[in-house]
This record gives sequence, structure tokens and C-alpha cells, in this order.
Amino acid sequence: MYDNYSQQPSAWETLSGTTKMTATQSAVIQQTYLLLGLAVFSAIAGGFIGATSETVLSFMTSRIGFIVALVALNVVPWVAMSCRHNPVLGVSALVGDGFLAGLVISPLLALAGAVAPQMIVAALAIATAVFAAVTGYVFMSSREFSAPRGLMVGLFVTVTAGVILNMFLHIGWFGVVISIGIGAIGVLGLVYSTSGVLRSRDADSPIPGALALFAGLFNIFVAALNLLLRLTSLGRRD
Repeated sequence: MYDNYSQQPSAWETLSGTTKMTATQSAVIQQTYLLLGLAVFSAIAGGFIGATSETVLSFMTSRIGFIVALVALNVVPWVAMSCRHNPVLGVSALVGDGFLAGLVISPLLALAGAVAPQMIVAALAIATAVFAAVTGYVFMSSREFSAPRGLMVGLFVTVTAGVILNMFLHIGWFGVVISIGIGAIGVLGLVYSTSGVLRSRDADSPIPGALALFAGLFNIFVAALNLLLRLTSLGRRD
């Protein structure tokens, strides 16, 4: 019996290696991405409801609302992890975590909707492109997961999405570069996390991986929206 921690791969090995997948690993990682999709759609629903409801916006921008949201965002993932072997409770907690995340950023979405609604579309397009690219590659990789190939596929889609984004939203080439940079970081994070999930000997449930991947994708969206809003603000001052 060998030590689980003595042979943990380095970050470079995780991003440059290829992982042979068993049928069980393939099934778990695909379920992980399906659950990630549920969390993403739940977050979109929460963000839409929060950004269009004055009552929710008023609560989320208050001190008590911020505290409640902060506590909930830490408690709900813990519940999901505790119920990782209970499909109903675990998935419900994961979906709830996504919905709460959407509510938390609803004030930012409302601000973007009032100032520059196209920036919401831009940030969502970047996050969607990253998610779609890596998800597509995961589902095509039934026998092995090559991190370098995943990175190449994700980066190609991200660059293409950035160029198309500028054609329709006219965010400027500086905005395109920023968008592609954020997307590249997102691809890096998703591929790294996916490779880590596949290499983990404790990956007996898709819920922990889905929680980790959702957190990364959520941060990508928030960072993209913040940066694009700042670019818009700077452009209006010039």
C-alpha cells in the first residue's frame, strides 16, 4: 500500500500530461460536467431574478444581505460535499449553490444592465465559450484526457469567440485582448481542475469536481464583467 500524497503530480505534470481513463473515470468526469452545466444554468436564473427584482436587489446590497449571502455560499457547498453520495440532496445543494451565486452578483448585473448591457453578453459569451470548449473535449475523450490538447482546443475557441465578440459588440481590440486573456485563464483553470479530478483517487462522486469547476467558471465571469465594465467606463471618458 502506497502513500496517496507521495506521488501527487506537480502543476506542470498536471497540465502537460495525459491521463488514461477507466470506464468509471470517464463516467464520473462526464457526470461532473453535466452537474456543472446545471449549476451554471441555476446561476443564470438566480442572476436574472436578482437583477430584475427591486426587492432582491435591495436586500443583496444591504449589510445583512451581504452577510447572509456570504454565510450561505460557504454553508451550501459544505452541505453538497457532505451529501456527495446522496444524489438527490447533493445535486439539490449544488443547484442551490449556483442559484445563490447568481443572486450574489445580481447587483453587479443590474449595474451592467444600466450602464452597458452589452458587457453582460460579452462576459457571458467568454465564460460560455470556455465552458463549451472544455466540455466538448471532455465528452469526446472517452479513453484518455490529454491536458495539452484540451488547452489547445479551449484556447482556439476562446480566441475565435473574442474576435466574433468584437464584430458584434464593438468592444475594441484592447477589450478583445482582455477577453481572450480572461478566457485563457479560464481554460487553464478548467483543464487543470479536470486533470486533477481524474488523477484523484477519491473521485468517487461528481459533486466535488462540479463544485470546484463551478467556482472557477463563476470567478471567470465576474472578472470578465468587471474588466469589460471598466473598459467601457474608460472609453466614455476619452
